[in-house]
Amino acid sequence: MQDYSTITLQNGIRIVHKQIQNSKIAHCGFILDIGSRDEKTNQLGLAHFWEHMAFKGTKKRRSFQIINKLDTLGGELNAYTSKENICFYASVLNDHSDKAFDLLTDITFNSTFPEHQIDKERNVILEEMSIYKDAPEDAIQDDFDQLVFPNHPLGSNILGTKDSVQSFRQNDFFNFIQQNLNSERLIFSSVSSLSFSKIVRLANKYLSDIPPYTVEKTRKKFKHYVAKTRLEKKHIMQAHCAIGTLSYSNQDEKRLPFSLLINILGGPAMNSRLNLALREKYGFVYSIDANYAAFHDTGLMSIFFGTERKQLNRSVDLVLKELKKLTEKPLGSVQLHKAKEQYIGQMAMSEENNISLMLMLGKSLLIHNAIESFDEVVKKIRSISSSKLFDITHEIFDENKLSFLYFVPQD
Repeated sequence: MQDYSTITLQNGIRIVHKQIQNSKIAHCGFILDIGSRDEKTNQLGLAHFWEHMAFKGTKKRRSFQIINKLDTLGGELNAYTSKENICFYASVLNDHSDKAFDLLTDITFNSTFPEHQIDKERNVILEEMSIYKDAPEDAIQDDFDQLVFPNHPLGSNILGTKDSVQSFRQNDFFNFIQQNLNSERLIFSSVSSLSFSKIVRLANKYLSDIPPYTVEKTRKKFKHYVAKTRLEKKHIMQAHCAIGTLSYSNQDEKRLPFSLLINILGGPAMNSRLNLALREKYGFVYSIDANYAAFHDTGLMSIFFGTERKQLNRSVDLVLKELKKLTEKPLGSVQLHKAKEQYIGQMAMSEENNISLMLMLGKSLLIHNAIESFDEVVKKIRSISSSKLFDITHEIFDENKLSFLYFVPQD
């Protein structure tokens, strides 16, 4: 039995709502099937710039009015841009849900992109770029994307380049939206104690007059991956390393087993294999993470850590050793059972975060046109076999397929 409700408006916009009892806060937002990978070569950074500019003026509100609309009520208005999505979302007291719905609709569909605000905000984004460049643990992630996906939109920095950001004008935003917005490819997601009938009334009030957008776009597929190694000298104190390769798309049936495998290897728990091998046993790193990013047509597995320069080679060897272990011997039944229970527990705790739950519902409906219940996902996790994971390790963890990026101190 599904524990959420959906409705599709005549303009194609889909609404998904999950009612949570005894919650005083309503979380809601728009998830758009538009991201940095949809940018053309002369538009690099435009999706992220749009995210910023949505707060800078609409047909009926100025920037100050947008910022204060929810803040004065103790609410929060936020946004983010990823490779494949832009999201505008808010959290408010239940009594102010109407105001959040109104404001989110306004900034998503009615932004005017005032020229004087564009000039101010481009400086903010250039400062954001400088912050990332001064943080090697962040910069290496963006540079690793470029290494794995050369000359492809997935490899482009979400922030864009200095030249591209300095070039944007008002018409660039309108053109980008016109080229990419499809009302059937956006979701309004909601999690609160409000009834679904209340959410439907708000949707009809604020979204029914939005015209249908029918743009059909084809995303450029990434082909011909070649493993690479690159070393860059930088004015930093610590060495940083990224290791990874291509993995499974968000449409692949192996995405859930692989997520479990990545959690075993380098998930957030302190008992992850990489954390035990590099931090707990040798004290080489403060933190080490294994990540899995799934896109429409491909995926990226990556491992990131920082360490002293003299310990870099030894740390890399330890990472490769842990990958090799997984390819040499299948997980035993007890190991696999514990790994599954840990992953299920982490997922359950994540669902307690209602903002994350709201975003997850919207993205799941957008990507898969369906939302699996927690019990359904748990059932799938518990059915994952050791042999399935073992096969995946041979597909992904082949050392010859791995790319390496090193940031090392200049001196």
